[in-house]
Amino acid sequence: MAVLGWEALLLVLIGTVVGLFVGSVPGLTATMALALLVPFTFTMDPLSAMVLLGAVYVASMYGGAFTAILINTPGTPGAIATSLDGYPMAQQGKAELAILTATVASVVGGVISVIFVLLLAAPLTEIAIRFGPAEYFWVAVLGLSLIGALSTGSLVKGLMGGAIGMLIGTVGVSPLGGESRFLFGTSELQGGVNLIVALIGIFAVPELIRLSATAMRTVSIDYSKGGEKLSHVFWITCGRPFNVIRSSVIGLIVGIIPGAGNNVAGLVAYNEAKRADRDPASFGKGNAQGVVASESSNNAAVAGSVVPLLTLGVPGSPPAAVMLGALMLHGIRPGTALFVETGTLAYGFIFSLGLAALALLIVGVIGGRIICRAVCTVPLGFLVPTIAFMTILGAYSMRNSLVDVFIMVGLGIFAYVVRYFGIHAAPIALGLILGPIAEDGFGMAMLQGTARFGPDQAALALFVNPLSWMLIALTVLTLVWPAIQNRRGRKRMTSGSVE
Repeated sequence: MAVLGWEALLLVLIGTVVGLFVGSVPGLTATMALALLVPFTFTMDPLSAMVLLGAVYVASMYGGAFTAILINTPGTPGAIATSLDGYPMAQQGKAELAILTATVASVVGGVISVIFVLLLAAPLTEIAIRFGPAEYFWVAVLGLSLIGALSTGSLVKGLMGGAIGMLIGTVGVSPLGGESRFLFGTSELQGGVNLIVALIGIFAVPELIRLSATAMRTVSIDYSKGGEKLSHVFWITCGRPFNVIRSSVIGLIVGIIPGAGNNVAGLVAYNEAKRADRDPASFGKGNAQGVVASESSNNAAVAGSVVPLLTLGVPGSPPAAVMLGALMLHGIRPGTALFVETGTLAYGFIFSLGLAALALLIVGVIGGRIICRAVCTVPLGFLVPTIAFMTILGAYSMRNSLVDVFIMVGLGIFAYVVRYFGIHAAPIALGLILGPIAEDGFGMAMLQGTARFGPDQAALALFVNPLSWMLIALTVLTLVWPAIQNRRGRKRMTSGSVE
């Protein structure tokens, strides 16, 4: 098989190292890295080019876990859920354990998703075809219902954070009507607030302010244990197989849906892991199963996003769109005939994603321990300016605009202030991500409903598809499940006191 040759394996290793670096630097995205690498693939054969790009994609999605765990700043949107338990673990002296757990979970999730894609590519494509505007709206609503799971403390304050994020997401030109909203006389805001810039601001800047103000490092390694053993990490990851398998399947299915992406996959998987756990109250306080759920689904979504790319020619994510361009530059048009006409390329590319996931085990363990010990031991006088430089560079590089840098700093100061009122960054990020998806889906569904049912009954378009009802049922279950758990807990306490 061509992907098992030494040249392909070398490309996998190179792509993994590059992707790991890209993902671990806030502001550098997989899309940016792939776009820069495409010109270097012109002289390669199509399979080698896709192997290299696929490895970068896989590793960059995993690399976001490093900053999420070590400085509470998701390097990629998909690592938002990782920070919820990864950073508390690092604060408890378990930084290396959290990094290695994320590594093993990413490997397992990537391998499981590749196996599913190789076996079930055609049926999975049927799922993607059935998603229309109404389904995108309900996916966003389902995601927004997870605010309760992300709220530490008051649900009302969590909802306020989500509302703030959705409000930030409305800045710019309306995608449907074309109206300008909240520009404040600045033409640079017509494109809206960039998601990566906002994430850097609300996650990284508050940590930098805290480090500068207190000069106290909260992330550490417990050296008394002599380093974490991989056997222990594998037991944490695979000791609860239902969690990692369920999270991988969620990541695969969400990744197939064009536009949903790794960020939604990680949050949904995290919520399901919390709901199924015997001790849901431990999530958000350093539960390793939260890291397992987030990272396994995050990496599984990579394989899911290439399913509509290869079978329909529709990219499931921005990085997949770059790879679509690379395929077409090599004279290959994705579609249903791709697996028949060039099966070696299609199946070889999917198989190489599994090899890239396995390469993470080597590169991630070595690189993870080095980066972890560096962040935990480098003097703050060097660490804080370095992180600040990377955040400014990352924000500026998104659109080569100083306005983005000012937006990042402004949002960071705002997030630092509202944190003292109990409004945390995760619900704000969730609203920022899902608000535009919900707005676009609702607007398009209403337009379709107006054409199909008339203006008075346009809302029926949101309920005509059985898939919409399934998503509504999941949303209702997500909302009522905490109340069911609380009721069960009260009954156990009552029965225990009676005995």
